[in-house]
Amino acid sequence: MALILASGSPRRAEILKNAGFDFLVRPADVDESLPRGTRPRDAAHELSLRKARAAARLYPEDVVLASDTLVAPGDLILGKPRDAADAARMLQLLSGRTHTVYTGVCVCGGGREVCDVVPTQVEFLPLTPAQIGSYIATGEPMDKAGAYGIQGRGGLFVRRIDGDYYAVMGLPLCRTAQILEEFSIFPR
Repeated sequence: MALILASGSPRRAEILKNAGFDFLVRPADVDESLPRGTRPRDAAHELSLRKARAAARLYPEDVVLASDTLVAPGDLILGKPRDAADAARMLQLLSGRTHTVYTGVCVCGGGREVCDVVPTQVEFLPLTPAQIGSYIATGEPMDKAGAYGIQGRGGLFVRRIDGDYYAVMGLPLCRTAQILEEFSIFPR
């Protein structure tokens, strides 16, 4: 029985690897559209569950781990930016405010599913248009929910967090390890 990471995110793979887990990367391709008005916590849960179930159908003998991260100023869901203008819009929304990062984690295997959502509060410094433009020019924001990566240059904008740093990176390590333990999956 193998652990399957149903994600192509290099950050999630890095978190699991650094924690000592052995796993195979098998990204799940799912429809990520949600009904209008879906609350951010519910969206993170639903998307991580969809990904886990899709991969579990392909790997029924294994344990599948999936995760999804959303950035939410209030009830507005910010996923990955479509382009530089969308990234600038997102960063302007986050500038000088506190937002919540919701990271859903779901593990499927042996006919069972265990899912959870880990919220983390992130406070941004006020950003100037020049800071936003310079950051977008690095390319870093383009594949990240909310258009920033806390583990990279985006961390320069973070005044403080209240919650799980790894959840903001894309995988709540402590909660994930607790769930994997329920499936008899441990670090080596």
